[in-house]
Amino acid sequence: MSYPTADTGTTTLVIGNKNYSSWSLRPWLFMRQSKVPFTELRIALGQPETADRLREFSPSGLVPVLLEDDLRLPDSLAICEYVSDRYLEGRGWPSDQRARAVARAACAEVHSGFPCLRQHLPMNLRGDFAWRHFSDKVDGEIQRITALWSECRHAFAHGKPWLFGDFSIADAFFAPIAARFLTYHVPLPADAARYVEELRALPPLDAWYAAARNEVENLPQYEALEIWLA
Repeated sequence: MSYPTADTGTTTLVIGNKNYSSWSLRPWLFMRQSKVPFTELRIALGQPETADRLREFSPSGLVPVLLEDDLRLPDSLAICEYVSDRYLEGRGWPSDQRARAVARAACAEVHSGFPCLRQHLPMNLRGDFAWRHFSDKVDGEIQRITALWSECRHAFAHGKPWLFGDFSIADAFFAPIAARFLTYHVPLPADAARYVEELRALPPLDAWYAAARNEVENLPQYEALEIWLA
């Protein structure tokens, strides 16, 4: 069996399955929405050859990874930071100092937090599950997310649809959360529901969804009913 390889002399983003890989979605969406050109290299997760393929490109054995000349950069937040600095003159973050600090804090929170939401509502873009109460901890994390969105938009959006006015790394980081809310039909306050709709309507995200629907892999840890009902 032959596999695609990374292109020499180009910027390549190594990603996992579009249906499942929330970490891959973040830098992919940020780069596409920011019109930063790159080559996409998809490695299907959960397959017999996955580990060997990932070791070819990823120091951590995880996705995403940005490849550029001799640079191998893992971690979705590091990739977005690098792209913002190298290609966008820092415009991936808000220009206002306070807004930028809050945006970084929001990204850090979603980058390492919300473990109960991740466990019980894994990203599955092809899924369509009726909402049910999972636990008070899940409810608390959902409430924290929607409160954070409201706080950011109230303080910094200035009437624009995104968390800090213009589309930023923070919006890309919350896109997989919005996708989960759609998959599991999470009941949301009106302003949070509008924000989810704005994200879903982005042409790059719509293209990601379309590609996810055409993937053939089914990973039990994201699909098995007993997993997400546990």
